[in-house]
Amino acid sequence: MTSAMVRLFPPRTPAAVLIAVWGMLGVVALLVSAIVRLTPLAVEPLTTGMTPLQWALYVGWSLFNLYAEGYKGFQKAFVPRAVARAFYVARYPRPLHVVLAPLFCMGLFYATRKRLILSWGLVIGVTALVTLVRGLDQPWRGIVDAGVVLGLSYGTVALLVTFFGVMAGRPITVSAQAPDGAPQ
Repeated sequence: MTSAMVRLFPPRTPAAVLIAVWGMLGVVALLVSAIVRLTPLAVEPLTTGMTPLQWALYVGWSLFNLYAEGYKGFQKAFVPRAVARAFYVARYPRPLHVVLAPLFCMGLFYATRKRLILSWGLVIGVTALVTLVRGLDQPWRGIVDAGVVLGLSYGTVALLVTFFGVMAGRPITVSAQAPDGAPQ
């Protein structure tokens, strides 16, 4: 089965490293873009004042998102798979896969059926939530955005640490979740 976990030492040729870096750079750019756009909205309630309940929600939601989004969602699930997919596309480059390497790393195409459903479901779900949160007034929007900024920031750092760890010699031990029949 092609989605099985394997212990893989990624290729180190200059072309392979460049492809993997391009994939990760694109993912990091998307995450940083969201962090930069949301940070002013997340900080605004700190400067305009909040009630004790709003402060409690601000802190509680932020801590919850550090754990749920940052640690569980990014560090334990998304990050290892995205890094594995970055080196998979570097090992088995196809022109379209290389050009779209950031989307490839996010599992949005050329993946198992389950991965495609989960990845696209996440994109659609996040888009729906963003639309709903945009309608909130401050400080409520800032409370939600503070948690998201912290979760995304944690996830971005985890992605970079994991990627550079693999570059330094740590093997990949998770599946790239390429479709059945794809080279492994």
